Amino acid sequence: MVIGAGMAGMAAALFASRRGIPTVQAGLTGETLYASGLFDLYGVSHGSSRVLIDNPWQGLQMLRQDYPNHPFCRVSNAQIRSAMDLLTGFLEAAGYPYQGYPDKNARLITPVGTIKRTFRVPETMWTGVLALAAKAPCLIVDIRGLRGFSATQIVSTLKPSWPDLKAASIDLPWENRLGPKYAEQIARGLQAEDARRELADAIRPQLGLAEYVGLPAILGIHDTETVRKDIVKMLGVSVFEIPTMPPAISGVRLKAAFDMHMPGLGVNAFYHHTVHTIHRRRDGRFVLEIGRTKPETTVMADRVLLATGRFLGKGLVAERRGICETLLDIPVCQPENRGCWHREAFLDPKGHAINLAGIEVDNRFRPVTATARPVYDNLYAAGSILAHQDWIRTKSGTGLAVATAYGAIEAVADGLDDNPKG
Repeated sequence: MVIGAGMAGMAAALFASRRGIPTVQAGLTGETLYASGLFDLYGVSHGSSRVLIDNPWQGLQMLRQDYPNHPFCRVSNAQIRSAMDLLTGFLEAAGYPYQGYPDKNARLITPVGTIKRTFRVPETMWTGVLALAAKAPCLIVDIRGLRGFSATQIVSTLKPSWPDLKAASIDLPWENRLGPKYAEQIARGLQAEDARRELADAIRPQLGLAEYVGLPAILGIHDTETVRKDIVKMLGVSVFEIPTMPPAISGVRLKAAFDMHMPGLGVNAFYHHTVHTIHRRRDGRFVLEIGRTKPETTVMADRVLLATGRFLGKGLVAERRGICETLLDIPVCQPENRGCWHREAFLDPKGHAINLAGIEVDNRFRPVTATARPVYDNLYAAGSILAHQDWIRTKSGTGLAVATAYGAIEAVADGLDDNPKG
């Protein structure tokens, strides 16, 4: 049983299905809508030094030397590569391919005009990585009325280091007929060839000498590469997407890929369901009551993997008595008292201790007690609920989720091999 439907939960269910492990999954997939679509692995060093990481594999080796309790220390670089390859392979088969360098982070434009390091990039955004590296003549386009994305802001921020960059704002005739502009509405509209032609016609007068055109991430929901290549053909120049502010179309695409294709792998998915109760029987099996607003289905599982996230995912809750795990009341590694949760300065370079709180696990990703003994031999945890990591500051969200999910499922598979009857 995988509890959670964020990136760690989805990755765990995927890896379990690939290993032939019968799997049930329950969780709310809505948080995926807030994903940028970029797969960060390790972009900024852990700790107060805040060094930007170009080679994540070298960075992870240094991390393991300096911070032996970090969850990345429980998986090897080879395992992380395998995990990333499995995830991106699944998404490519689902019609949402990814690109990246084998041994370094890519650099691409953000919606506010800064530069971000990330490990894997949707195919629709990859040309933007190449355009930035070449500093080639490029036109950034926004759509009047679409909030949260300003071509002018991006260009004004980047132009000192990228002189051949210019901005343009366009109208979309079919959108003007529909009223207020929303990214998802535009993206769904661009599934039609006539709408793509109108978009290309609106951009063409602004092209000038541009060799690349950057657009907000609006190029369809499904089969996005077909949409992008069609516009490339119409304009005669390279076209790429730039991530938008969440909730973003890139998150909608990920959610759609998981929702539509994960059940086809044999995962018994209860999306939009939560676990209301869980208890462990004397024989060691778990009994879970799951449902939308109340218990509707009973699941009996030999093993359970917690991928419930931290506070946003409600895997952890902050109370007067401290930080608690919400389903099994597993011990949480946390600061001594509430007064130690935060530093005075919001942007203190040392970070905040509360962001390192979470569940401690052993080398098999089993939650442990204060005496370092497994809470249960058949209980596992993965993702942001794990202690001793600050994925937001280190730009490692997807990397942490996918790597620890892979490690946990490998441990589950090893246990099945050791005890084939469960």
